[in-house]
Parts: sequence; C-alpha cells; structure tokens
Amino acid sequence: MNAIPNRRHFLKSSSALMAGGFLSACGQKEEAAESGEETAAADPRFKISLAQWSLHKALKAGEIDNLEYPKITKEMCGIDAVEWVNQFFFVENKELGYQPKDEAYLAEMKKRTDDLGVTNVLIMCDRVGSLGDPDETKRSNAVKGHFAWLEAAKFLGCHSIRVNAASDRNLSPEQQRDLCVDGLSRLCEYAQPLGLGVIVENHGGLSSNGAWLASVMKGVKFDNCGTLPDFGNFYVAKNRGKAEAYAKEKAFYENDPIYTENEGGLEYDRYQGVEDLMPWAKGVSAKAHDFNDQGEEVHTDFLRMMKIVADSGYQGYVGVEYEGSEIPELDGIKMTKSLLEKTFAALG
Repeated sequence: MNAIPNRRHFLKSSSALMAGGFLSACGQKEEAAESGEETAAADPRFKISLAQWSLHKALKAGEIDNLEYPKITKEMCGIDAVEWVNQFFFVENKELGYQPKDEAYLAEMKKRTDDLGVTNVLIMCDRVGSLGDPDETKRSNAVKGHFAWLEAAKFLGCHSIRVNAASDRNLSPEQQRDLCVDGLSRLCEYAQPLGLGVIVENHGGLSSNGAWLASVMKGVKFDNCGTLPDFGNFYVAKNRGKAEAYAKEKAFYENDPIYTENEGGLEYDRYQGVEDLMPWAKGVSAKAHDFNDQGEEVHTDFLRMMKIVADSGYQGYVGVEYEGSEIPELDGIKMTKSLLEKTFAALG
C-alpha cells in the first residue's frame, strides 16, 4: 500500500461502513464468528467464501493492496475464506502469460491468511494462454503456464485453480471441445499428484453454454477436473456498450435458438446452465449485480439457483462475487452475503 489517501477513499466509499454496517478493521471479531456460526447452523452443507474480483475496482485503482484482501475479507466482511485472482499478484512472461510472484511474496500471503484464520480456497487464473488453442505450441505453453499457479495453489493450501475453457471461436463447437479436452487433460494430469483440482468456470464464448461445457467435462477422463458454475456468466456474447464489437461477437451464436438476447447480451439460460454444470462442481460462484428494496438480486433468483445447487448434492464453498456498479463494492459484498445466508436458511 503506497498511498494513505487512497485507503481513506476506499473506506469512505462504503456508506454502510460509515454507518457501522461493516465490521471495523480493529475489532468486533466475535460478531464475525457469530455470523459464520449462524450460516453453518442454517445449512451446514454450504460455507461462504469471497471472490477477490468483488474488490477489483479498489484493487485496480490502488485504493487497497492485494495483501490487505484477507484482512478486509475477515474483519470488514465477516467472511473467513478467500478466492484469489491471479491478476493481482503476477509477473509477465512472454511465452507463459501471467506467472505468480516469487515465493517470498506467496509466503507473506499465506502468513496473513494463517494469522487471521482465513482459508485459501482457490486461485482464479486468467491471461495464461488458451488451453484450447488450435496452435499446438501455444496450447502447450498455456498448459505449462498454469503449472506455476498449481504450485502456488498447493503452497497456499487451496483445493483448486480456476481456469478457462477457451479456444478459437472460428472453429466448430466440436473442434473447440476436443482442443479444450486435450489442454485440460494435460493440466489435470500434472495437478493430480499435487492433490489439486482444475475447475472450469462458465466465462464467455462457448464456455457459457452449459451443455457445451458439460460435453468438455465428459471428455476429460480425470476426476480432479470439475466446474465452477457462476450464476451470472452465461453470456456467450456480452454487450458492453460497443455496438460494432458486440455485433461481431454475437454473429457466431445469434442464429442458434438456444440463446436469448437481453440488455446484457446473448445469453444461455442461467438456471439450465447451472443445472448442466453441477454434476462436476467443485465450487459455486454466487454472482450479484443489483438488488431491490427487499435485498433480492434482480437478475438472478438466488433461492431457485441454490435449490439447483442443493439438489445436486453439492457441499462446500459458495463464493460471494459482487460485480455491480450501483453501490460500492463493500456494500455489495455485504448484501450478497446476507442474501446467501437468507437463502441457506430458506433451504433449511
């Protein structure tokens, strides 16, 4: 952290924090513990973690530092498990993409989580190359590029890394599937003796088609390969307000009646998508953007979604991932956590 005014700006950006709605950084740990006990009592199948991307605006703006993330998670959000994002502790490598910082830095990350009693759940890995790249050399480099992230995850005590099933959208869905199966299989072979999972999120392109990603899972013959269903990431083409780029992206999918177009883009049914992916789930991402006056997420019916999760027999972490823009990040995290706790209780 290199600028105290930035930290002050981050803290003041949350109206709930100023009103005392969040736990202060200097205490009230008992309240956080009680919150966790209530969640566990409501539904012991599920535990809550925090996806670091929920704080990506503050992190990218330099208002907080990557190493402060566990403390914010525990003492301001009342959550005791973290899902790291590699974009916030990487070094560039020309051939292998983003690579982890050195062991001393990872050791400091681990020390901070250990000191706080925070569990390291997984590392979300982006910009490490396409595991389904049609170019053999690039695909091999993408596989190798993830090796260091697996080693970092092992060092931190995570159960998995989250990767992307990405290929060349100019190829047929079947060709893209086969290429992704090849890359994922090689990566899972490396991860298996480390006792780690390689889990794939629905994260744009064909990976946001639940049926297609399920077909990839069926093709990988390693049981440490799995999915990370994300409630809100079923847009095969995302409308980001750039008409020309969006038109070009959706041209690959718009004639397929399986997709529906809305203000967000071209979408595969999110409830069907989560149902498609739950048989392989080793994690769940509870994506939230906007809330109504009752504290419900306006784009996703959390109760309906968590019922799909529960009916699959899944037990484990459900990650809070707030990605909205109408309220500050800390407020959004708190509201998503509260909604999950209410949903867990309703399921019980």
